[in-house]
Amino acid sequence: RAQRADTDQDGRISRAEFVSRRLDRLTAADTDRNGTVTPEERQGQRQAGRQQRAEARFARLDADNDGRLTREEFTAVRGPRADHAARPGRDHARPGRHGPRDAHAGSRNQRGPVVIAEMQARSEQAFARLDADNDGFVTTEERRAGKQAAREHRRERMAERRAARQASPQTPASE
Repeated sequence: RAQRADTDQDGRISRAEFVSRRLDRLTAADTDRNGTVTPEERQGQRQAGRQQRAEARFARLDADNDGRLTREEFTAVRGPRADHAARPGRDHARPGRHGPRDAHAGSRNQRGPVVIAEMQARSEQAFARLDADNDGFVTTEERRAGKQAAREHRRERMAERRAARQASPQTPASE
């Protein structure tokens, strides 16, 4: 993803590239152009993205561009794995296979509207945190260090919450 943000391909991400990368998708989702992206607008953007990806996958498979997939076209791209796809009793369709992400799948749409100006300010702050040498660019090393710092901060917060839960008195079961 970081390489996509580096639009001039110079190996580092400028403040403008960083902020633009974060705001372009929001701006595109703001269909009524009021500076706020509603959950419905975000859902519409996600749906359109899914449709585009599905069409691109189909186009890659449809070698003769006739709008239909033959077994040969499907097998040519998938190779030997095509015979193993979605067999009954296999682990492919097991519920909960995607782990913790499944637990939050329904809650993503519950967030309120996103104000683009606020997101721009947050993006500017995030860039400032990552740009350790304050040269106006974020390098690969600075991104890695930022990810590591965020990971450590997340672990600390989780440990604090865990300790707080363990320290709080247990409420007796109601009778």
